[in-house]
Amino acid sequence: MTLRLLSYLSLWSLLSHQAVLCAVEYPYAPYRNGAMDPQLSGWPLTPAGEAYVMTPEYDRKPGREVLQHLPAMWPVTPTAGHWGAKEPNNRRYLDLHDRVVKQVQLNGGDIDLLLLGDSITQHWGGDVVDRAPLRAAWKRHFGNRRMINAGIGGDRIENVLWRIEHGTLEGANPRIVVLLIGVNNTPLMASGVPAHAVAEGIRLAVMRIRELCPRSQVVVVQILPFGKPTDVNSGHAQTINNALVAMDLEQDPLVHLLDASPGMREDDGIVKPGILAPDHLHLAEAGYEAYAQQLQPLIDRLLDGAPSK
Repeated sequence: MTLRLLSYLSLWSLLSHQAVLCAVEYPYAPYRNGAMDPQLSGWPLTPAGEAYVMTPEYDRKPGREVLQHLPAMWPVTPTAGHWGAKEPNNRRYLDLHDRVVKQVQLNGGDIDLLLLGDSITQHWGGDVVDRAPLRAAWKRHFGNRRMINAGIGGDRIENVLWRIEHGTLEGANPRIVVLLIGVNNTPLMASGVPAHAVAEGIRLAVMRIRELCPRSQVVVVQILPFGKPTDVNSGHAQTINNALVAMDLEQDPLVHLLDASPGMREDDGIVKPGILAPDHLHLAEAGYEAYAQQLQPLIDRLLDGAPSK
C-alpha cells in the first residue's frame, strides 16, 4: 500500500471522532473534483451522467482513470451499480433505482422504516424492485409498521453511497433508516480491498444519512452470518464487522449498531441448519425469523419507547 493510501486510512481514523453532522467529504480527490463521474449528485441523471454510469462498473472504479490499482478507494467512492456486465445498454439498475426514488418521493414523508441495502434487504419483500410479497417474519414482527424497502440486489457499499447521493433519500422523513450492507464487498477483499475501507464506507453512508435525514434514527446492522465453514469471505465479513465496531458509531445518540447474529449460529460459530438459503449467502425463512427477533426489540424501543429485552 502506498504512503498516500496509508495517509488516507490515518485521516479516516481522525475523521471518525469528529462530529457526526460535519459535511461528508469523500476521500478520493479525482472523484470530488469531477475527474471521474460528471454528475456527483441529483436525480434524474444528465445525459453525461447517464453515459458515464452505463459503462461497466469495473471501468469506473477509482484508479482506472489513471491506470492504477487503488482498491482502498473502491468502497469509499460512490459508484452506480450496473446489472448485465455483458450488456452495455442494460438500464435495469438505473430503472430500479428510479422506481425506488419515486416510491420514496411519493410515500417517504411519514414512514416508520426505510430499509436500505442489498438483496438480503430486498428479500424482506414489499419492495419496489421485484414487488415480492412481504415475508411472514416481517408481517409477524413489523406488520404494523409503515415501511419502504429500498434494497437492491447486488449492491455494495459504494453503490449505496451513490444511491444516497442520487435521490434515494429525497423527500424521505423516516423515523428509522435500517442499513445492512457489506456482504457483497467481501469477495473484493481478495483484490486488496481493506476491511477498514469497507467499514469506512458504511460510516460515510451513516454520516450522509444523518445529514439528509437529521431527525431519523439510523440502525446499522452488522453483516449477517453466511457461507460454509471453509468460506474465506465469511471470515472477511467478521473482520469488517470488527472494524465497524471499533468506529464507535454510537457516539451519535441517533445511531445504533446491531449484531443480529445471535440465534443464527451454533455454539461453535457454525451457522445453524435452515438459516441460510441453498446458496449459503441469502437467508431462508428461518434466517429472516432469527434476524427479526434481534431487530424487533430495538425497533420497538426506538419507535415506542419499549424497554430493551
